[in-house]
Amino acid sequence: MSNTVIKIENLSKMYKLGVINNGALFRDIQSWWALKRGKEDPHGKIGADKYEGSDTEFWALKDLTFDIKQGDRVGIIGKNGAGKSTLLKVLSRITTPTEGAVKIKGKVSSLLEVGTGFHGELTGRENIYLNGAILGMKKREIDRKLDEIIDFSGIEKHIDTPVKRYSSGMYVRLAFAVAAHLDSDILIADEVLAVGDAEFQKKAIGKMGELSTGQGRTILFVSHNMAMIKKLCNKGVILEKGRIKYNGDVERAIELYLDTSSDGALKTKYDLNDFIRFSPVLARVCKINSIELINKTVACYKNTDKIQIKVNWVVFHEVQNVEFTLNLEYIDGTPIGFVEARDTLKTYPVGRQETLLNFDISNIVPGSYICYLHISKLNNSNNINDLDQSDIIYIEVIDDQDAISWQREYWGSIKLNNLKLMEV
Repeated sequence: MSNTVIKIENLSKMYKLGVINNGALFRDIQSWWALKRGKEDPHGKIGADKYEGSDTEFWALKDLTFDIKQGDRVGIIGKNGAGKSTLLKVLSRITTPTEGAVKIKGKVSSLLEVGTGFHGELTGRENIYLNGAILGMKKREIDRKLDEIIDFSGIEKHIDTPVKRYSSGMYVRLAFAVAAHLDSDILIADEVLAVGDAEFQKKAIGKMGELSTGQGRTILFVSHNMAMIKKLCNKGVILEKGRIKYNGDVERAIELYLDTSSDGALKTKYDLNDFIRFSPVLARVCKINSIELINKTVACYKNTDKIQIKVNWVVFHEVQNVEFTLNLEYIDGTPIGFVEARDTLKTYPVGRQETLLNFDISNIVPGSYICYLHISKLNNSNNINDLDQSDIIYIEVIDDQDAISWQREYWGSIKLNNLKLMEV
């Protein structure tokens, strides 16, 4: 395997839909007794009539083949149900593959869904020793790491409390601290990190990067947060319906995923001919026909990019003092701000028009956004009359590692540019 630490060959995992285990003798007797009385089998297939005569096999993973090298930081990307968690469970030896083989070189430490890996009746301290023993560590080796684990978790006051009394956030803090500090060669982390607060997420991502670059550990990370994937990982694997759609550079993986996620919501072309306008507009002065985000195949930008927008619109009555406004909101609809461009000198004649707009997003924190384009007219009283507006435009902003970055939770979403040093 040379420097290959995980080798996956024709890996498949199949589940039987609606099947309950009938292995126990007691259950067999119950099934036989129900049959004798003409009753429904209590341990038969759930919804057997629905699946009768049809394929009841569900392949969560199908024919996966790829290698992972030592020190790789691999982001596993995909929609819900794509097979991401199943893959991690197979690699963590929690479940066995139906077909194919997985060869792993080294010890694996896993951080999967909340509630796995720890014994609820044991204290946090006892679970640290339990996990270390499972990894084959001696007690004295765990002793040396203990204080560091407890300090990183930030739950010193509760370390001798049974973990069944922990909140989900406390559990994740301790689980990650254990997985990251004990002597494993491969660290596997599922979306469980999303349970932690923003400060701990930042701390955990930093630690995983340190483990990979400084200690040569291999990281497998599942997340729906593309900014987090971009920050941590150098490779990306896209799963779609249990199969590999892409395996390679993480930036390309993110672009491909965003291009196909949400049924193409991150498209770059918007035809607005049939778009129904709800806001009041100045009647039939102009109309936006289409909007295109140019020079992009998917609406995913680094926070050092500029968004270039081509607006195709038609003028029905000659108009001047035109203003173009772009409103920016979070994906949940919370307003962030707006930017405008005015052309008070130009007169737009009747007919088709094409306008290019340039929007600098270097001051925006990475995340998912929506925006709207408005065309307005300044009247003689310097008030604004809306002429037309666009439908929702979706964009995704990701972090550029060479740019200044910050966290929305602590510093807000916008970096202001108006602070200047003046001569005294």
